[in-house]
Amino acid sequence: MSDQSVNRRDFVKQATQVGAALGLASQAFGARPGGKTTGRVVGANDRIQIGVIGVGGRGSYLADEFAGIGKRNNGCQIMAVCDVWQKRVTQNKQRHNCDGTLDYREVLSRSDIDAVLIATPDHWHAKIALEAMDKGKDVYLEKPMCHTIEEAKQLASTVRETKRVLQVGSQTTSSDQWHKAKKAIADGMIGPMIMSQGSYHRNSIEGEWNWKIDPDAGPDGKGDNYIDWKMWLGPAQKRAWDADRYFRFRKYWDYSGGVATDLFYHVVAPMNICWGEPQFPHRVAALGGIWAFKDREVPDTFNLLADYKSHSLVLSSSMANSQHIPGLIRGKDASLIMVDHGRFEGHADHITVLPERAATPEYKAKFGTDPIKIPIENTERWAHMQNFLDCVRSRQKPTLDVETGMRAQVTITMAVQSYREGRVLYWDEKTMKVTPKPPKSA
Repeated sequence: MSDQSVNRRDFVKQATQVGAALGLASQAFGARPGGKTTGRVVGANDRIQIGVIGVGGRGSYLADEFAGIGKRNNGCQIMAVCDVWQKRVTQNKQRHNCDGTLDYREVLSRSDIDAVLIATPDHWHAKIALEAMDKGKDVYLEKPMCHTIEEAKQLASTVRETKRVLQVGSQTTSSDQWHKAKKAIADGMIGPMIMSQGSYHRNSIEGEWNWKIDPDAGPDGKGDNYIDWKMWLGPAQKRAWDADRYFRFRKYWDYSGGVATDLFYHVVAPMNICWGEPQFPHRVAALGGIWAFKDREVPDTFNLLADYKSHSLVLSSSMANSQHIPGLIRGKDASLIMVDHGRFEGHADHITVLPERAATPEYKAKFGTDPIKIPIENTERWAHMQNFLDCVRSRQKPTLDVETGMRAQVTITMAVQSYREGRVLYWDEKTMKVTPKPPKSA
């Protein structure tokens, strides 16, 4: 989890070399000769042509959502799908009547693809996104945005350089509640902000992320049972085939940050929207442990504490108990409850402002002393994808843009590092690095 400075071009080159060592992309798939491209200019009435890289459970769902948008308004079309498991390629290429491949570079090389949806395991997110933007593609990048802080910085730099559209795929951030909360806070409805809190709690007999293993699938599998294990590992540590690592990758540090990167991203990203200005943390600490499920490297119970310039963030989670804590932001004069039931990706029809008895006379004169319910407009589940498509056409900043996504990523990745190292960590905004001591400017 170290934060090493890497030149962006060298970073992309290294990622490409990893792929090249695994076999050259097939020109027969319609690949376009190499070289940096600027991408096609998509007109207001043009259909956006999409390649999907990673069509497991999440990627298949998102591909269906984009395809559904295309059927409703002819705004987009799935042109190609890619996965390292041939079964998933076969199923999804038939489902969407499109091309399919085991090699993501074949998708990126196609001149007829305007944008890519990336829903691979976390350790591949940044590599593919960086290459895609250098190929002139816009990117819908499933959360978490990436696996390391250095990757987050590289992604932000590349978006600025290439002027591509990058939407981080935490769909909840397109829900109306966060934007209503942002306005309420800006209007002074809670007074000075003190603390934000949230939670993510689940419980299952098998333990979180223990998805079903197909015993016939693997690198020795024939036909649809074949999995390109070397490609799947990519830049991660080389290992012999391990079905548990492949099918249940979120349990392992090499490919995931566990609860923090899988679920807390759904909390920290919308909080950054509510605060009115995306923020880097000042210091971060995390505690927890493997209390219930002993079959993993990542903790099943994980708690995050972060201090920002003038407020704190407190997040709790367990994969072994399902009782949530309401998601809210506390101010000196009132609290703003955004998620009564605690599930940040769930829908709400209102947010509630609860004034403090000790609120200032000026506050009470303006807002009163009774709870205030602010209605929330219903948000379609595909709104986040539609926002991405709209921005591909307009070239505007999407709802969860790379800068907001990077600040959320820094907080949760610092929490992972804090847990693993057993110490409080600090963020030096001048050097954009994690440090074990407060930066001199603090």
